[in-house]
Amino acid sequence: MRQVAIPTAALAGVPAGIQANGVWLGRRQLFVRFAAEAETATMYTPDALAGELTRQVGRSAYHSISVAGRDPLSNAAFLVAALRTAAPAIPVMLDCDGQRPEVVAEVSGFLALFQVTLEGSSTDSVIEHSVESLRNAARSSAAHAMVLAPEEKTTDGQLLRIISQVHVASGATAIVIHPPAGSTEKDRRWLTFMEQASALHGDTRVMQRLPRPTGMR
Repeated sequence: MRQVAIPTAALAGVPAGIQANGVWLGRRQLFVRFAAEAETATMYTPDALAGELTRQVGRSAYHSISVAGRDPLSNAAFLVAALRTAAPAIPVMLDCDGQRPEVVAEVSGFLALFQVTLEGSSTDSVIEHSVESLRNAARSSAAHAMVLAPEEKTTDGQLLRIISQVHVASGATAIVIHPPAGSTEKDRRWLTFMEQASALHGDTRVMQRLPRPTGMR
């Protein structure tokens, strides 16, 4: 009899914390963090992760579960198996860079929120893939968001072009802008920017991130 391979994934842990980023900023969450190359990792099977989620959700109060870390959508089959088994009683969000649009539909049915976060300056190709990921999430009827965390050198024009592309892909996208730390206190740029951004896409907001160690992603 042919054996079916069980997917596994390297996780940097399943810690509790406060969301630093995006639509659910400030919420207490249980984080499923896929490990980066330099992080200490533990290998999990879907059943092991499902059991861990069930145990922790049963022990304490959380708003939601956040799936994040390094390239979580590269482990789509693992995530689907774990979330199907766990069937958590609280919402699940996935926060990624949106570079795997072809697998978004595979996981969307298990999510309350699909969130794409772009850090700093992004190439046209990166933006194109992230927008396509949001389009696929919208087609799957999953709530979806774009989070932009620009650098000081990022221009308003660059941000507005991204917002325009996102709006064309899905008018239901929640867009969150996280300015560089302290920049909202230095000038009135963001007042002018928000006037322009809101004219392009109604659900646009500017918020400062929660810094570490309070905030987690």
